[in-house]
Amino acid sequence: MNKIAIITGVSREMGLGYETARQLKELGFKVIITARDFDKVSNLAEQLKVMAKQLDVTNDHSVNNLAKEVENEFGKLDVLVNNAGAFFDQGGEPLSTDLQFVKDAFDTNLLGAWRMIKAFHHLLEKSDSPRIVNVSSGAGSFGDPVFGLAHHFSKVPVYGITKLALNGLTVKVATQLKGSKIKINSVDPGFTATYPGTENYGARPVSEGAKSIIWAITIPDDGPSGEFFRDGQTLSW
Repeated sequence: MNKIAIITGVSREMGLGYETARQLKELGFKVIITARDFDKVSNLAEQLKVMAKQLDVTNDHSVNNLAKEVENEFGKLDVLVNNAGAFFDQGGEPLSTDLQFVKDAFDTNLLGAWRMIKAFHHLLEKSDSPRIVNVSSGAGSFGDPVFGLAHHFSKVPVYGITKLALNGLTVKVATQLKGSKIKINSVDPGFTATYPGTENYGARPVSEGAKSIIWAITIPDDGPSGEFFRDGQTLSW
């Protein structure tokens, strides 16, 4: 049977999720792309010739239903890519941010990944080489000299803090799963051109950012777990 991969938050052709799905399909994976809006994800899946499923990562019922569907159809999961993310509060300031915005950001960017890991853990255990990739950001790093928490040119406090927390989740899950076959890592895809015009500010092609995710998916069985990478190179937390 082909390796089965789920990618969350695939709703735009220019997005990292779409490109990751395309590259995984080229590697022979059976890919399931998901999004809240089924019409959007269904159209994208038709273009890629992959499967589409409706999924709201902020909803326990939606997440658990998908886990049941995947178990019934495939009996296992090989790869979980927690790509769903939003709430990029460019230019924001922590002391003037609406706290409902903060809660919603955490519900998607952190708890969405947490829900998925909890719901699919038992299916990942049935894989020979299970991988979890949390799509993070340099904005969640202390040490990144350009995008780190103290350095980001447009601040993005809420987004950055949610990605900091996502990195923390990666470490804690890896600690619990130490000794198991499951490898979990955070990946920063870098500044990628996921929106028109961003290439004018130095954003690299989405295909390059997706390669970082593919690298973490295809690490060998003795590869790292609980770490943070960009382009296969370790990033400072």
